[in-house]
Amino acid sequence: MTAGAGEKFQLLVDLMARLRAPGGCPWDREQTFDSIKPYLLEETYEVMDAIDARDWPELAGELGDLMLQAVFFSQMAAEQNLFRIEDAVDAINQKLVRRHPHIFGNETAQTGDDVRKIWGEVKAQEKKGKGGGALLDGVPRALPALVEAQQITSRAATAGFDWSNAEQVLEKLREELAEFNTARRSGSSDQMEDELGDLLFVLVNLARFVKVDPEQALRRTNAKFRRRFGYVEEKLAERGVSPSDSNIDEMESLWQQAKSRESAP
Repeated sequence: MTAGAGEKFQLLVDLMARLRAPGGCPWDREQTFDSIKPYLLEETYEVMDAIDARDWPELAGELGDLMLQAVFFSQMAAEQNLFRIEDAVDAINQKLVRRHPHIFGNETAQTGDDVRKIWGEVKAQEKKGKGGGALLDGVPRALPALVEAQQITSRAATAGFDWSNAEQVLEKLREELAEFNTARRSGSSDQMEDELGDLLFVLVNLARFVKVDPEQALRRTNAKFRRRFGYVEEKLAERGVSPSDSNIDEMESLWQQAKSRESAP
């Protein structure tokens, strides 16, 4: 009989405890909360890469690596009598029930927007019950800037601080572009950085209005650029030329070829 998910998860917990125990792995035993943090971020991005590639066996492996990070943190916490992995699982189970009153309670939600509104309201009540501070305090400052902007604008929108439609966001984008051009002409790098930040912030808002994940959109464009530039390098190599030995006109011509190949049926 095949072991269930619960048994397999418990095995992972037991393995991690063994690695951290006296006589266990020297590397695992010397790790701390701070030393493990970079691996958590690394594993998260590897999960995203596997999703982008639609590599499902790879995704299964990467999700396992990501789960290991949660178990690793929880084991270190248990050693310091802070909490146990069971507490983390209890916390998310309770949160899922609490934030889905339209499933487990008496609320009604017909659309995804209805669900997001309920989720935000419940979350605000949770923060209020904990004596929480300002609305944006719950957004970690250590997030990548693009993700942080996405989260803080979404939080502000739940409080009604928002544009009414995408056209208003586009108008703001034009306004910020004009301000950036003014800063560019001034030659002040500090002003340019400030205005460029404003431009990016408005673009994140525009993505929210049209229901596009800006992080995923940029990752998709990055992948597209890699693919097309790789084609340019490949064709130049066939001619015995490197990009640094080529010129912009030649590379642009090859770029357009790569673009045409992707759009061809």
